[in-house]
Amino acid sequence: MATVDECRAALQKLAAKLAANGAEAREKLDFDRSLACRVTDLDIAFHGQLQNGQIAGLTDGDDPRAKIKLTSSSDDLVALVNGELNVMSAWTSGRIKIDAGVFDLLKLRKLL
Repeated sequence: MATVDECRAALQKLAAKLAANGAEAREKLDFDRSLACRVTDLDIAFHGQLQNGQIAGLTDGDDPRAKIKLTSSSDDLVALVNGELNVMSAWTSGRIKIDAGVFDLLKLRKLL
């Protein structure tokens, strides 16, 4: 099981990846959404704001009103960010849950 610090570091790494990809997609995407990540086995959550392809204000705690919600185990979260776990296969097998509108999912795909 990954630690809280490893999960936080994984989300910061994801934020950096999105920022790099967001620079290219920023002109094409009008994307400003609240997001939350719930880590089930550690009973923790993180939340922030996805703005112009970047994660801003990433902090501890849940945001039940977030427009985009990711739920996973700590190990799956770290594996996803490190590229060791495919998002689509993890989602279809039930290892992760993504709660977002269809159009938001399509925009997210462009960033990833």
